[in-house]
Amino acid sequence: MSPRKVYMNELAELDGLVAAMAKKTSEAIELAVRSFEDLDLEKVTQVERLDKELYELNIDIEKRCLEVIALQSPVAKDLRAIGTYLKVITDFDRIGRYAYDIAEVTARSVEMSHFKPLVSIPHMAKMAEEMVDLSVHAFLERDTGPTKRVFELEDRVDSLYDEIFREIITYMMEDSRKITLGINYTLVARYLERIGDHACNISERVIYMVTGERVVKE
Repeated sequence: MSPRKVYMNELAELDGLVAAMAKKTSEAIELAVRSFEDLDLEKVTQVERLDKELYELNIDIEKRCLEVIALQSPVAKDLRAIGTYLKVITDFDRIGRYAYDIAEVTARSVEMSHFKPLVSIPHMAKMAEEMVDLSVHAFLERDTGPTKRVFELEDRVDSLYDEIFREIITYMMEDSRKITLGINYTLVARYLERIGDHACNISERVIYMVTGERVVKE
């Protein structure tokens, strides 16, 4: 088998691992938010398990990328692709950690009860998950097209975070008994906003990998 064929096979295997990591990341976000909605400790445990699996995948993919660099000596665009793998898995690992943080908020809130219907936070979570899914599609297909939608969604996520923050502050000012859970609401929203930021990072890295141009979303 030619060196080029070996290299392409390595990339295909890496893509499969990244896709698996992306799937676990989306699952972790969904479970974490549902754990907070339902104040469900069983879902917290599931998120903790996924966080460990994401960490292990991160280590495995990083090791394989370094082996490709050492054995195949990629240059120019090929090296840029490998560098993107290394950056993207770091973003996935951070997204998984934010999902874990949301689950930890659930663990601290489980003895409480929600003082308002959770509408904005699940909506925000759906947008964050969509951003991650679109970024993954862009990466695996080497297609910058979906990145435009990712950047549009980031603006909506940021606006929704501001709305949630202002709303919760009002609740806490009106009733001091709502302060602790109100803080937890804002933390969950903040973690979702940060997940969106990392999805944008992935999209920016895809643009660089495909075009060689660095684009930073303002």
